[in-house]
Amino acid sequence: MMKILVLPLFQMNTGHHKVADTLIDFLRKQFPYVLCKKIDFLSYCNELMEKMVSEMYLRWIRSHPASYHRVYKTFMYHDIHRLEFVSFEPWLPYFESKMKKMLEREKPELIICTHSFPSRILQRLKRKKVIRIPVINVYTDFFINSVWGKRNIDYHFVPHADAKRELMTKYCIDERRIIVTGIPVHEVFMTKHPEIKRKRRPFHLLLAGGNQGLGNMIDFLKKARNSHLFRYSVLCGANKKLYDEIASWELPHIRPFPYISSPHEMNRLYNEVDAVITKPGGVTVSEVLHKQLPIFTMDYLPGQEQINLQYLEKQGLVYNLSGLHHYEQKIFHVLTDEVEKNRFYRRVHDYFAKIEKTAQDALEEIVATMCQGSYRALRK
Repeated sequence: MMKILVLPLFQMNTGHHKVADTLIDFLRKQFPYVLCKKIDFLSYCNELMEKMVSEMYLRWIRSHPASYHRVYKTFMYHDIHRLEFVSFEPWLPYFESKMKKMLEREKPELIICTHSFPSRILQRLKRKKVIRIPVINVYTDFFINSVWGKRNIDYHFVPHADAKRELMTKYCIDERRIIVTGIPVHEVFMTKHPEIKRKRRPFHLLLAGGNQGLGNMIDFLKKARNSHLFRYSVLCGANKKLYDEIASWELPHIRPFPYISSPHEMNRLYNEVDAVITKPGGVTVSEVLHKQLPIFTMDYLPGQEQINLQYLEKQGLVYNLSGLHHYEQKIFHVLTDEVEKNRFYRRVHDYFAKIEKTAQDALEEIVATMCQGSYRALRK
């Protein structure tokens, strides 16, 4: 029985957990003899600390988004040495000790990091030769922040070819250890959006991001109440207040949904719609790109999502509605202009053309090779 640890961070539902669950689901199906265990490393260290840090994070990005973005960009995107000196350095021995104890207890043969912080701690332990367990970084944004461990990490599943070049040139990592997988999504999303022969009217839009943020969502929908240009399905997540308000309108063209945990149910919804309006989170955007649906964004969280948006806009993979007074007119233009739609599909095709293999395929090869090596060692 081979044991694999998967390490996200925080208990709240994020892309780090979604990717962790996706890979665990794949491994359990592909390798019945592999035991996978997901651990939120911060909660393992101290549950009260995890609660305090996550609450502080959410309060900060909601009340002072500009200052959060400045701090994130300065300390977590550009200069990790400054970050460690200012805030991490006194705590690093504590986290290293906790990680070492966790690994001694769990005894994994492979570790997958879907968050940068556990990766950073593991790199320090590997650099000191305290541990030799293979570690895979699985990146869940369209950029690589400075917290991730890099040189001492065994494999890197990166979102695009630019990220691979960055790791090779800036950190001198062997290209064989870097695989362009894109941001991992569940296999069910890897089927393209089905072709609809008839022209559907009105167009059907999916709004996603109500759980933590699409801050302009309610204002947007209030304007759409008296407009029947589109039908809307609204993912409210765990935001019951948002769900209840939309449901109270009792409008047939605006339909709220609570949190959807099933990838198959989510895929069914993607297949029903003509476009998606969402925040530029790495995992959700990647799912929608696989479905080849036009993506619109009108709001974003500071820090990660703001930096994601810069990359996505540069590549022409999203349409940014920020600052526009007439959202619906812009969306309608994109969905009815055949030239613009073809340009968008070409840009999506070009993005996926540079993907070397899926994260699932890359992980399968690594695990299969490790299992074969263990079998040969046992026979000797």
